[in-house]
Amino acid sequence: MTDSEAELIRQAQRADSEAFCVLAERYERRIYSLALHYCQDMQDAEDLSQEAWLRAYRAIHTFRGESSFYTWLRRITINCFLNYRRARSSYRGTQDIEACSLDFASQANGTSGSETTLHNRILLENVKQALFELTAQQRLIFLLKHYEGMTYEEISEAVGCSTGTAKKSVSRAINKLRTRLDIAVPDAECVPCTAGEF
Repeated sequence: MTDSEAELIRQAQRADSEAFCVLAERYERRIYSLALHYCQDMQDAEDLSQEAWLRAYRAIHTFRGESSFYTWLRRITINCFLNYRRARSSYRGTQDIEACSLDFASQANGTSGSETTLHNRILLENVKQALFELTAQQRLIFLLKHYEGMTYEEISEAVGCSTGTAKKSVSRAINKLRTRLDIAVPDAECVPCTAGEF
C-alpha cells in the first residue's frame, strides 16, 4: 500500500467521501471485471459491483490494514457473490449471456485479420459458455484461483469451504472446461490420484 493510498484510506475513514471515490476509481475496473466473470451478465455485474462498493463505503472504518486494500475489497465482493448465489439458487432456466470482455480477449495478439478475429470471437464465446455451465461455486473458485491468483488456503477462507473442496472444485471446473472446449489431455499429464498409495 502506497503512502498516498494509506492517506486516502485514513481520510475516507473520517467520512471524506471524495477520498473514498478516489480509492474506488483505482479499483472499480478490477471489481467490475471480477463480477462480470462471475455472473456473465453485464447488468448483474454492475449491480454486484455497486453493492460491493456500497458495503465497502459503509464498512471503511473497519479496515485495519492487516491486508491490502484490494484484498479487503475482494473479500466484500466475494460475500456479495455468495449472497447473489443464495438469492438466485431457486432460479433455474436458461439465460442469454450478454457480450462481455474477458481481459485476455482484448489482448489477443492485437492482430486485425478477419480470420483471427473470427477465431478469437468463437473461442471467447466458447469459453464464456463453458464458464456459464459450471456451478456458481465452481465458477467462483475457478476465477479466484486462475483470475485472481489466490492460493487454495485463501480461497477456502474466503468462500467458507475446506482446501480440499476448493481443490476439487478447481479440478472439476478444469475437467468440465476441457470437455466443453474439446481439449485433449496428453496421457503423460494424467496421474492417478492413488499413485503411490499402495
